[in-house]
Amino acid sequence: MAAVITTSLVATAVQWLLAHWWVMVMVGVLAAGAGGLWSQQVRQRTEWARVRAQALRMRIAEIDALDHRAFEFAVRDLMRRDGCQAERIGGAGDDACDVRAVDPAGRVWAIQCKHKRDGERGSAVGVGVLQQVNGTAWQVHGADVAVVLTNGRFSSKAIPWGWQHRIHLVNRRLLSEWAAGSSPLWDLLDRIPPPRRPTALS
Repeated sequence: MAAVITTSLVATAVQWLLAHWWVMVMVGVLAAGAGGLWSQQVRQRTEWARVRAQALRMRIAEIDALDHRAFEFAVRDLMRRDGCQAERIGGAGDDACDVRAVDPAGRVWAIQCKHKRDGERGSAVGVGVLQQVNGTAWQVHGADVAVVLTNGRFSSKAIPWGWQHRIHLVNRRLLSEWAAGSSPLWDLLDRIPPPRRPTALS
């Protein structure tokens, strides 16, 4: 009995739709229009995000004018501009990592930021800062690339120490070039490890 009723209802519905075929046409048109509008909005939002990210350019004078906290957020945003997943974790208990990022090749970056109010005229970033980074970048943050980045300069002892311990030093000149948008940071540094399978930030 149930099968007979179901068949009868289906047959009735089919007959009604055949008699009112324009209803199906209208539903199809509306569905296609809604789907097309949704797809267009998604593409538009993606394009807007890409344009905003690519438009991020900073001059060194703008960077100098930041405070240390804003400097860390600027570095995070520059990493995001270059296609990274990046977060600012600076502050108390940051374990010598102000920005942690995963680049498009899957490499994890631990970046320590040192903002100098007086730029190159300020005190140089010394070996002590590099030693702190060396003690946490690999073990705590799981970094493939450890970076100390400043709008100032490094001491004469810090430069060879960083090279020996695989810590990349980004000084004022290199920061200025990167912030201007010429290339992603990994294209401006030597001895970057090879790509690995992309992973999400943990």
